[in-house]
Amino acid sequence: MLRDVTATRYIAPLREGGSLPGLVEADDTGLWVVKFAGAAQGRKTLVAEVICAELGRRLGLRVPEPAVVRLDPVLGLGEPDPEVQHLLKAGGPNLGVRFLSGALGFDPLGWEMTPADAGRVVWFDALVGNVDRSWRNPNLLVWQGEPWLIDHGATMIWHHHWPSAPKAAARPYDASDHVLARFRPDVRGAAADLAPRVTAELLAEVTAQVPDAWLDGEPGFDGPESLRRAYAEILLRRSRTVHENLLPAPAGRDGERAAR
Repeated sequence: MLRDVTATRYIAPLREGGSLPGLVEADDTGLWVVKFAGAAQGRKTLVAEVICAELGRRLGLRVPEPAVVRLDPVLGLGEPDPEVQHLLKAGGPNLGVRFLSGALGFDPLGWEMTPADAGRVVWFDALVGNVDRSWRNPNLLVWQGEPWLIDHGATMIWHHHWPSAPKAAARPYDASDHVLARFRPDVRGAAADLAPRVTAELLAEVTAQVPDAWLDGEPGFDGPESLRRAYAEILLRRSRTVHENLLPAPAGRDGERAAR
């Protein structure tokens, strides 16, 4: 299961994006970027973060470790910002992402990447339907000389309306605006390597990491387990064909665009 820690000190808000994450120190002496369960973007953002982080890490991609971070409401007593104070006082289980101290923003113009490495990231983003890794908002950090994938709350957007999820999940993934497009990503090569590793067993392990509290109450499902299976079924189906359903057509192993 996910590491489970308790925040001992609230350090500062990180005013980036709409989720208003905060930096905390926890009882494991580590620093975590916390995304609050009570934030306006809702619990599904946290579900997406966990599934993508755990799946990406199991596929060998660099994604910061996720954790459950529990907050004592007393941490909010000295916070002057009423919005942040409200989130802190809500307490309970929240999502933590390991803080990469000293990390820098990713600049595609100042970085070199092989088509193979770029292809793995683009294939993964296509698998989870990531609509938020563009040149305007790369959601990549450079830490210890390597790029790390962050912020996966805007993935699997089909889970915002489950009745239409199968149809929505079958649509082509538009990679034309992807931040790594300039590196001629070898998506077909990545699919050959990664897709066979996405099994029903792996997805069961990944979805099991999501706390029940973030899955309870979804209309149309009997409970957390049936919802976990729904996530796993769509991701398993997409893993088999998503590389053939990209816009523009994915590159082959030689880095050239493959004809449809």
